[in-house]
Amino acid sequence: MEYRVLGRTGLKVSEICLGTMTWGEQNTEAEGHAQMDYALAEGVNFFDTSEMYAVPPKPQTQGATEKIIGTWFKARKNRDKVILATKVAGRSPMNWLRDDKSPTEQNRAQILEAVDKSLKRLQTDYIDLYQLHWPDRPVALFGGTGLTYKHVDAPTHPIGEILETLAEVVKSGKVRHVALSNETPWGTMKFVQESEAKGLPRVQSIQNAYNLLNRTFELGGAEIAHREQVGLLAYSPLAQGYLTGKYQNGALPQGSRKQLFNRLQRYESPQANAAIEKYLAVAKKHGLDASQMANQFVTTRSFVTSNIIGATTMEQLKLAVTSRNIKWTDELEKDVNEVHASQPNPCP
Repeated sequence: MEYRVLGRTGLKVSEICLGTMTWGEQNTEAEGHAQMDYALAEGVNFFDTSEMYAVPPKPQTQGATEKIIGTWFKARKNRDKVILATKVAGRSPMNWLRDDKSPTEQNRAQILEAVDKSLKRLQTDYIDLYQLHWPDRPVALFGGTGLTYKHVDAPTHPIGEILETLAEVVKSGKVRHVALSNETPWGTMKFVQESEAKGLPRVQSIQNAYNLLNRTFELGGAEIAHREQVGLLAYSPLAQGYLTGKYQNGALPQGSRKQLFNRLQRYESPQANAAIEKYLAVAKKHGLDASQMANQFVTTRSFVTSNIIGATTMEQLKLAVTSRNIKWTDELEKDVNEVHASQPNPCP
């Protein structure tokens, strides 16, 4: 396992990060514990979760994932072995995360409440990396076309104000470092500038979707990652399973996210289908498991600090964690880049 420095923190995190969002919905507590046991034994020291999980978000399962991690910490007594990341929700209509039933937003009161609730569920007294799950301002995310920015005037809390609240939780010792998620290049640089101008906590990473079907982070985020040391924590490396080929030709595997929740339409355009077929052919040509090829593509990018993998079965988890052992050759790089050039970013 390779370990990479997280931003400017000095912390070294594993190149593979254990994603947890299915625990409490598709996975039981026992399965979550087994996944953490296996990952830690394989050298994975970085876990990512969120106050909102399990997914899809709903009142009945909100906080379930953090609780599962908390019971594992209590049982194993190994909190010091894990670099733990969680998130606070951005602005949304969800009104079941806060005690007063307010829709979520990143104001001082809500951030302070969210931190304390996460700490309680996680059964720990500190969070290593606290991430803003998505922006407080209106931005097209989660399957937007990615073609153009459309400005929307709407209520939002100033970035400096959000950082001031984050400074409070850092000073209190409840949070060690802060970070972003689902953020734009403009937003990332504004957070960096505000922190430097006002002596506030600096964002150390950005967690965005990145995979063979969505390389848009390369267009603006990659330079920031290198020049500002705000590296990418890449999520959805398998494009929610589509890059494994399991949904090809209309297949709908029992127990899959598509079959259970019917939420993945962003990966079902004709352009996406064509690109997936080409990537599957590349994997076959090189004698590779398609999921391992897709994961190792992400892990080997120079701007990626850690690749957030996720699984609902131990077989899937082992494939994901051991994908790091695939040798990424010049020929493999050439082949995937040729596919990308022919069908760039069909699922931004």
